[in-house]
Amino acid sequence: MNKFEKYHKAINFLEGLNNLPLQGDYMIDKHHADVYLKRMRYFLELLGNPDEKIKFIHITGTSGKGTVTNTIHEILNAAGKNVGSFTSPSASTSLEKIKVKDKYIAPDELAVIVDYLKPFIDKAYIEGPYGRPSYFEIFLAIALVYFKRQKCEWVVLEVGLGGRYDATNVIKRPVITAITNIDYDHTELLGKTLKKIGFDKAGIIKKGSIAFTTEQRPSILKIFSEISKKKGVELNVLSKENSYRKYNAELATAITGRIGIQDKYIIQGINSARLVCRFELIQDKPMVVLDGAHNRSKINTTIYNLKQLSFKKLYLIIGVADNKDHISILEQIIPEADHIFFTRFQNKERKCAHPKELLEKSKAYFKKGVETEIYLDPEDALSKALRLAKTNDLILVAGSFFLAGELRKRWYSENAVLQKRKSF
Repeated sequence: MNKFEKYHKAINFLEGLNNLPLQGDYMIDKHHADVYLKRMRYFLELLGNPDEKIKFIHITGTSGKGTVTNTIHEILNAAGKNVGSFTSPSASTSLEKIKVKDKYIAPDELAVIVDYLKPFIDKAYIEGPYGRPSYFEIFLAIALVYFKRQKCEWVVLEVGLGGRYDATNVIKRPVITAITNIDYDHTELLGKTLKKIGFDKAGIIKKGSIAFTTEQRPSILKIFSEISKKKGVELNVLSKENSYRKYNAELATAITGRIGIQDKYIIQGINSARLVCRFELIQDKPMVVLDGAHNRSKINTTIYNLKQLSFKKLYLIIGVADNKDHISILEQIIPEADHIFFTRFQNKERKCAHPKELLEKSKAYFKKGVETEIYLDPEDALSKALRLAKTNDLILVAGSFFLAGELRKRWYSENAVLQKRKSF
């Protein structure tokens, strides 16, 4: 028997549920959106409400929420707190979404919890007023059950998408709610304007919590302020006067400082925080950077980070999800590249933009002398880039977290992550 057979069977069961229809799919339909929270609460009630008696820090935003979640986790872990965190998506394997202290959930433990949940999933499907829970909802339930079994004092919860109707917003009394940078992303679900996006994300602000955000556009801050005032919540707005993009660390510092964590642990946690596929330097000579940046704001961060590195030629491997704003990504990153490989990710659940279309849309942004290629197999694109790149060049994988995660397996296999319960 394969050492991780039970784990793979559990994941196959969960992913296989997607061949049954949902009574409303959050990733597709936002009409009557409150049904998603009702369905999640119903399912948690079947499980005995495992989210109770846990102190939550709830994080949303367009970009930076994963970084802030991970940094807060590392700070609390450095301080000796029994901390768990739930994040998404995963890079190499699904257990990366659930972490307690310095380790991901054990593969067999995840399988045990899935077996425990199966009768309740059946009950929801057969008798429940909202039908079976979604894959994301079940995974959140797995995390909450695990956190309860591990007796976690604190849990840092990253929103999956949006905020107001995201399954994570089922929690009733977060201690802290935080909103990172707001920009355009998932506009087909959250709204076409920044005000609508901001309003959706501000839905995590709840009575009894303390809210934090970084400096935003005045119209966005007005929304946050009005919602906070209506709910009697203190809103803390961090200035963006400091040098580039320290905002995420500052946000994590402010939040953990507010709950009484000493400065020495905050510094220790920030220094130890590393995040998979977020401008991750995974190889030298040539440098290889894996970056899941997939919207305008994240790509802007990527460009800044590139300019902090010294290299001769940039080999770009790019693939983008079909539902993203391709132009806002391409117009920023394409002019930086000397050689571009247009490709795709291979996740069966998400539609990918056609590489040929990405190439056509990119032509207006090509620098002089740029070379381009198309590969339908991203592994082939990476192999070619590694053959061509010299020791002083840089290979950047960008445009999709799924693409970066798939190619990361060249250096860290799924089995290695399952074995170590760590990604590094």
